[in-house]
Amino acid sequence: MAMIDDLCDQLARDVLAAMDETGDDKLHDKVSKILIDVSPTTQEVYLKAIRVLLAERRARAFLDATLRARRTGAAAPAAPRDTGGGH
Repeated sequence: MAMIDDLCDQLARDVLAAMDETGDDKLHDKVSKILIDVSPTTQEVYLKAIRVLLAERRARAFLDATLRARRTGAAAPAAPRDTGGGH
């Protein structure tokens, strides 16, 4: 099923780019609703890709802020609380 993974990954990347461009932070939900009507399997793979990309984006922002603080002598950002969630 590599094809569905590739298609959904690219769709997720395109949707995130469109979210940045439009400022619509719920666009990924709207696209998800279209997918569920046509293919629940596709929606599931798409949502997984969205979650992974959003998590990577947040982690990278934290890493970048931490390194920027270190290099400039500023205070490092507070580490996120451990909520016990996730995988």
